Amino acid sequence: MFQFGSVPAMISTVVWGTGNVGRAAIRAVDAHPALKLTNVIVNNPDKVGRDAGHLAGLDAELGVAATDDIEAVLAASPGAVVYAASGDIRPDDALADICRAIRAGAVVVSPALYPLYDPTNAPAELRGPVLAAIAEGGGSMFASGVDPGWGNDVLPLLLSGLGSTVDVIRCQEIFDYSTYDQPDSVRYLVGMGQPMDYLPPMIAPTIPTMVWGGQIRMMARALGVELDEIRETLDRRALDETVSTKTMGEFEAGTQGAVRFEVQGIVDGEPRIVVEHVTRIHPTCATDWPMPPDGDGAHRVIIEGRPRIEVSVECTDEDGSRSAGGNATAVGRLVSAIDWLVAAEPGIYDALDVPLRPAVGKLGKR
Repeated sequence: MFQFGSVPAMISTVVWGTGNVGRAAIRAVDAHPALKLTNVIVNNPDKVGRDAGHLAGLDAELGVAATDDIEAVLAASPGAVVYAASGDIRPDDALADICRAIRAGAVVVSPALYPLYDPTNAPAELRGPVLAAIAEGGGSMFASGVDPGWGNDVLPLLLSGLGSTVDVIRCQEIFDYSTYDQPDSVRYLVGMGQPMDYLPPMIAPTIPTMVWGGQIRMMARALGVELDEIRETLDRRALDETVSTKTMGEFEAGTQGAVRFEVQGIVDGEPRIVVEHVTRIHPTCATDWPMPPDGDGAHRVIIEGRPRIEVSVECTDEDGSRSAGGNATAVGRLVSAIDWLVAAEPGIYDALDVPLRPAVGKLGKR
């Protein structure tokens, strides 16, 4: 276990999971000058023994073979674990895995388990086990992502400081979800292609607040304002005609083709801090709703005030994919925090605690 105030030259780091996030995590750890990739944990038996570089889509081998022996990996007391496995449909398993790594003394960073993005207000059934694991093993936890994540915490807060007055902070994710390499989540969690009387779990009442409410509360805390409440709005549109997508096949006319919702932080009776999602399965659906500047999607922050500030962030990776680009930025935020977390006291940290730092030692490196 690392001692406070002492950061080793190279921090042994494990990437747990090699899906959309895990691929980017392997690349980010390999590129970080303070980290050494020591193990990659996989669930798929077909990936066991494969080189991490191949799994990450790199041109070179990294000399690290994937394994499914979790016990052996954690017994080696890694300094950090990037937990890249999904927690959307397996939250209990994800929590158990994360706590297991923390008990081994590791700093754990992960985009899984949205309520832990705002650990101060996380439910006891999530916060309690993590705190118990920290007390037992001395590790730490930092959960973050894109949206929820930097798109509605550090970025809007940074931009708000550029204004003289601020009336409303609006954070938008505007995306074509046919670009996501998660068909089950898109069709069943979000409901694309389902009958309009199907209620998708991701947008069921209270769920958007569970996912994005922590971001609203963190922004309010940073801005020094008290929230009256958090409200939700929802609008859905059906496809006018059957459409075909490159990655997910057909979506029939009359089924859900677009979703628009807001999570609103109410201050003095008015929506002042807003997270908005505009999600389509095809660009021909709901064309009167906000559109990305170009391409498949963007993250946008609008500061209504004086001056009015609007910034759109468009990220690409893995042959130009905007979804892969977003995943890579989430991973970049997490992986860049590891050496800071190793030097800090054990604990649960949020985006207001962990600084967003320059890419020290990485300019011009590959």
